[in-house]
Amino acid sequence: MKLLFILDPLDSLKSYKDTSLAIMREAVARGHTLFMCEQHNVFLRNEIVRIKVASFDFNEGANWYALGESKEELPRDFDAILMRKDPPFDKEYLYSTYLLELAVNQGARVINNPSSVRSWNEKLSIAKFPQFAPEFLVTNNNDLIREFLITHHDIVIKPLDGMGGSGIFRITESDPNIGVILETATNFGAQTIMAQRYLPQILQGDKRIIVINGEPLSFALARIPKAGETRGNLAAGGTGVAQPLTQRDLEIATTIGKTLKQEGLFLVGLDVIGEYLTEINVTSPTGMVEIAAQTPCKPAQVFSKALEEIR
Repeated sequence: MKLLFILDPLDSLKSYKDTSLAIMREAVARGHTLFMCEQHNVFLRNEIVRIKVASFDFNEGANWYALGESKEELPRDFDAILMRKDPPFDKEYLYSTYLLELAVNQGARVINNPSSVRSWNEKLSIAKFPQFAPEFLVTNNNDLIREFLITHHDIVIKPLDGMGGSGIFRITESDPNIGVILETATNFGAQTIMAQRYLPQILQGDKRIIVINGEPLSFALARIPKAGETRGNLAAGGTGVAQPLTQRDLEIATTIGKTLKQEGLFLVGLDVIGEYLTEINVTSPTGMVEIAAQTPCKPAQVFSKALEEIR
């Protein structure tokens, strides 16, 4: 297969733990040909989407990759295009989904489906499955957030477009900095955010459940906060501990997985704290390397097999 990966700059990736690179290594081992580009390399000339790409190979040592010469290709010339650009989901990301949607209409196969990525905000999408979500509020009105805090006493607030735990605050009724936190998070009422009831089960880990073509892996990655920290995200210093899915995890993942598959969301990371769904990550979910290192499960292999089967 001829595969194109849309990535962040290669030098910004952690080659020893990056999920995109784990998928790429498995693809090479299975005999597939790799190409890469960055988000800005996707463009529209008149009505036709085109991409400037470079062939990609792994090297040993500090210079761990080699790129070929840049050349222009049509998206439909690849067996699959994997959009793995990290958030924030800003205007440039939005424009990329429009271009990639046009590419799909012109015969390309893009993972994940760009129109679904655009319509499944990673925080707001839990509203599609209220039976699994904790109590939450989405607003830019600080008075409403204060009322929500009075009701639930202990809450978490977070931006709608971030990743890796950035911009997340935990607030209790006794916090002396409620005002400035809300002013900062909502930009004085100009920015909509999400508030959720705080879930003390976060101390046992924020579980990342990876769903591939509608089917969850048998192990989740519980991201356990470091001492004194509310966030379990690995980027915020959390420790990843792989563990088998619970019955509740499986119920959540299989129920949501059916809808994800229908929507063309091939690779998704569900975030579950205790028994509650807190996020649905459709842009560039991670955790494959940690699960592979700690369990018999090989997520990149599962992903590659699933991709080959629907070729």
